[in-house]
Amino acid sequence: MSALPAGDAAAPILVPHWLDAAARELLADTVRTALADRSLHPVSAVHLQDVLTELHVAAAREAVWPASTARVRLATGWDADVLPVRLSPAELTGVLGLAGLPEPLRTLLAPGSRR
Repeated sequence: MSALPAGDAAAPILVPHWLDAAARELLADTVRTALADRSLHPVSAVHLQDVLTELHVAAAREAVWPASTARVRLATGWDADVLPVRLSPAELTGVLGLAGLPEPLRTLLAPGSRR
């Protein structure tokens, strides 16, 4: 997510997508592959780089504040490796627009997905 001034009414809403470790790794690998393509539009590249940053931030949030995600996992029955990856609409659009996005990830990230 790119930095925006605090209190900006136009700030995008970040939507959590609850992904296990395998899905997060697959997402990171897919995004890195897309970023290696020199024909990728620069704005798309920025959004995809922000996705990689959020994957690191999600892990850091879990290390610093584990209780909130633990409560969600307990309530849902999800495994201990499931974390929220918060994506903006632009980041989600960028990821869903990748031709090489594996179908399981596309399903997990699709709007209206249950997880």
